[in-house]
Amino acid sequence: MRSHHCPNSSRFPLPFLGLALVLLISLAPPTSSCTEQEKSSLLQLLAGFSQDGGLGSSWRNDTDCCTWEGITCSPNRTVSDVFLASRGLEGSISQFLGNLTGLLRLNLSCNSLSGGLPLELVSSSSITVLDVSFNRLIGALSELPSSTPAWPLQVLNISSNLFTGRFPSTTWEVMKSLVVLNANTNSCTGQLPTTLCLSAPSFSVLKLSINEFSGNIPHGLGNCSMLKLLSAGYNNLSGTLPNEVFKVTSNLVTLDLGGNKINGNIPDAIGKLKSLEVLHLEQNHMSGELPSALINCTHLTTIILKGNQFHGELTKVNFSNLPNLKKLDLLHNNFIGNIPESLYSCSKLTALRLSSNHFHGQLSEKIGNLKSLSFLPLANLSLTNITRTLQILGVSRSLTTLLIGSNFLHETMPEDNGINGFENLQVLSMSDCSLSRTIPDWLSKLTNLRVLFLQSNQLTGPIPEWISSLNLLLYLDISNNSFTGEISTALMEMPMLKSDKTAPKVFFELPVYLFSPFIQYLKPGAFPKVLNLAINKFTGVIPGEIGQLRALVSLNLSSNKLSGEIPQPICTLTNLQMLDMSSNHLTGTIPAALNNLHFLFKFNVSNNDLEGPIPTAGQLSTFPDSSFDENPKLCGPSIVNHCGSAEASPESINSREEIGSKVIFAIAFGAFFAVGVIYDHMVLAGYFG
Repeated sequence: MRSHHCPNSSRFPLPFLGLALVLLISLAPPTSSCTEQEKSSLLQLLAGFSQDGGLGSSWRNDTDCCTWEGITCSPNRTVSDVFLASRGLEGSISQFLGNLTGLLRLNLSCNSLSGGLPLELVSSSSITVLDVSFNRLIGALSELPSSTPAWPLQVLNISSNLFTGRFPSTTWEVMKSLVVLNANTNSCTGQLPTTLCLSAPSFSVLKLSINEFSGNIPHGLGNCSMLKLLSAGYNNLSGTLPNEVFKVTSNLVTLDLGGNKINGNIPDAIGKLKSLEVLHLEQNHMSGELPSALINCTHLTTIILKGNQFHGELTKVNFSNLPNLKKLDLLHNNFIGNIPESLYSCSKLTALRLSSNHFHGQLSEKIGNLKSLSFLPLANLSLTNITRTLQILGVSRSLTTLLIGSNFLHETMPEDNGINGFENLQVLSMSDCSLSRTIPDWLSKLTNLRVLFLQSNQLTGPIPEWISSLNLLLYLDISNNSFTGEISTALMEMPMLKSDKTAPKVFFELPVYLFSPFIQYLKPGAFPKVLNLAINKFTGVIPGEIGQLRALVSLNLSSNKLSGEIPQPICTLTNLQMLDMSSNHLTGTIPAALNNLHFLFKFNVSNNDLEGPIPTAGQLSTFPDSSFDENPKLCGPSIVNHCGSAEASPESINSREEIGSKVIFAIAFGAFFAVGVIYDHMVLAGYFG
């Protein structure tokens, strides 16, 4: 089931919120009494709630309903407002609310109401604002004939529910006063409605994102002369962007059509949208060059075009004509040439993502002009000279996220202490660069670092002792290198891996995608607590101090030269969801206490020298045989080497079945790892941006 969050936490802007709030606030004081009919209607509403959020103590039959919690009356003794948002209400919405003939505003948002939306409310002759967003309402929205008397409804918000079926088309012809329609995050089907543009002269906000709408973008949207926000992202829309959409909608401020199947290019006609501020066309099938007419949209603050096939040189767009630009996201396209110098005149830029294109060359020193730049992914380009790049970027005092992996191939890791700055850096990726040398000491200065990716390089030497001084570091991946020596106990002193405390809540300017476009992080602190040392040349034993890392969610020690037994303290890491110690030289038995790791759902000790029985009556019995392969001295009922009848008895087999059901919760708890988020070698390659 879709999760709900209140207040509205979707990525889509809410410019109509101010209007809605004005309409929701009544300036008239409550009167001394209300009518018996209205009191009865409200009590029937209350009776329909299985959880009333404590309203029962206020809504008493022997008191005036104008004094009830959440109720406001007008001077003529009629109920004008019912405001019951975020009250923990469960149950259904009573159709008898339609008997409140003076009701102007009804807000039942952010509850857990179920059932359908009574037609008596949508077709009310008095309601101007109806907000039932963030509930669990189901069913289809009724289609009404155009002969129905005109409704006074101005704001209709049914977003974040479970509505299904074909979206109405003729219903909107009778809504002459409609200004805002928000049906985001449902499962409505059919085509985008266009009758709204003709029937409601003041209609300005249409939000239909995250549904199942299909078909082409209708030319009739060009008739929406007052439309300021069009949001239909993450549906199944196809075809091209018709010129007609840009013909009349000159008042458009936000255009969001991302996450569809739209093809073709961006028409030159987009330059007619003089008021446009936000443009979302990401995750489509669009191509062609960016039109130079884009510079006519001088109010643009956000351009999100990631995940398309746009190509050509970006220098054809003179970004210096977009002085208000704050966010530009071109991730995963086919742009070529140099990064345009005109970008560096956009002094308000806070987020610039150019990863996974075909830009090349050295980074310009002019990027230092971007004093507000916080978010800078430049991964998987063809950049050169990592030392100079870091020296240039070090002056960007606002930088919190820097992703420059898959560049600078076969260069050396800068060890120059002259690399300064980065005092606010929280996420740093220099992965997949084949960089040589050791982990440089200048990294120890990055005291705000939360996430560090250094995997898939050619780094050597030991892990530096200062690693434990990075008090906020919660995710460290140095896999697929050539590090040597014993596993440093300094790793066991990392504060964020020892405690459950979380890093300060700081959000990314844009979502960070890890491993695929579908796994995203909105803030550094949302990353799981991970230590990945796989595919190196570490020797010696696994230190017993590893038991101190109580907050660790994923531990990968695979493909090293570790020896000795599996240390007993590792069995105390009860937050672990992934534990991989495969392809080493570990000896001894598998500790039965590993069964205490109830959240563990990825486990691998294959290709070692372990011996003795595999525990058969606990968490470990839920893993496939491949988790234990290539350990000739191991035995168990489900592998080639049987330990004897005692271990393979019916009792142990029954225990194995019982534990399988108990682990379902643990698997669900760690579902976000289940698609390989923290398994294998955690190669970020072209997906991290």
